[in-house]
Amino acid sequence: MGKVILVTGGTGLVGRAIEYTVKNEPVGSRFGTWSQDDQWVYLSSKEGDLRDLKETMAIFDKYKPTHVIHLAALVGGLFKNMKYKLTFLRDNCLINDNVMWAAKEHNVEKVISCLSTCVFPDKVTYPIDESAVHLGPPHSSNFGYAHGKRLVDVYNHAYHEEFGCNFTSAIPTNIFGPYDNYDLEDSHVIPGLVHKCLLAKKNGTPFTVSGSGTPLRQFIYSRDLAKLFIWQLKEYPEIDPIILSVGEKDEITIKQVAESIVKAVGFEGEVSWDSSKADGQYKKTASNEKLMKYLPDFQFTPFDVALKESVDWFVENYDSARTGLKK
Repeated sequence: MGKVILVTGGTGLVGRAIEYTVKNEPVGSRFGTWSQDDQWVYLSSKEGDLRDLKETMAIFDKYKPTHVIHLAALVGGLFKNMKYKLTFLRDNCLINDNVMWAAKEHNVEKVISCLSTCVFPDKVTYPIDESAVHLGPPHSSNFGYAHGKRLVDVYNHAYHEEFGCNFTSAIPTNIFGPYDNYDLEDSHVIPGLVHKCLLAKKNGTPFTVSGSGTPLRQFIYSRDLAKLFIWQLKEYPEIDPIILSVGEKDEITIKQVAESIVKAVGFEGEVSWDSSKADGQYKKTASNEKLMKYLPDFQFTPFDVALKESVDWFVENYDSARTGLKK
């Protein structure tokens, strides 16, 4: 009998990447499904509100998952995180509490929850590793979201100690790829800049980038991350989290990101920087040493290749993509 893998947030950026990987990786491979009998369920918010325990339990009653990849969360860009700290904290705590309780009640074999590098302390020694999650307060810009995500690690250990549950978590760095959120007011840095650059090209206006361009980030392509999630579901033995990221040497500045976007979009106009806008955290360099011990030969997609694929997808699917524009 095959597995039933429930992917919460299944229609978002990472959920779509997992769906793509399941369809394109060989069955039985390290990054593919266990067998052809496996059922993958990509849950959308239309099927129920995970902030509500009754609705969450009904979803688990319906699909009877054996495994869960928990991606669903209230997410947003820097400025939304700064404005709605309580909302981000409360909603994410409700979602996580309900999903894990439902998983325990339905005897789910394994749950992987998706965290974020924002869980790490603002003041910390770099590179960050998995042991640093609870060593100090997170950056004030995403205080609510970060604490909500940190509690997932606390839950995982508590469920394991009290009930023997195999609940763990992944900490990806900045994710990008097809099916991202390209809303100009509520997106992360790469999709937001891609959309702005495309509009600047279309309208013959300057491409204006918020901030100074100096912050450093590690970016992981959603389709690479999808492979790592499937590997983690099948093989990763720990309750402790694992950072899923490119290496320290692949960290780049926002200025380099903007230049790569200009190239991928084919923009030939003026590029300007609005230094009056906040930069957010300067750096949060993460070590992928633990991941490399498990998967020393894993090949990440080169950044420019992944970015070009993402831009091409957005151009081809602009009318149906999440842009925040009325259609």
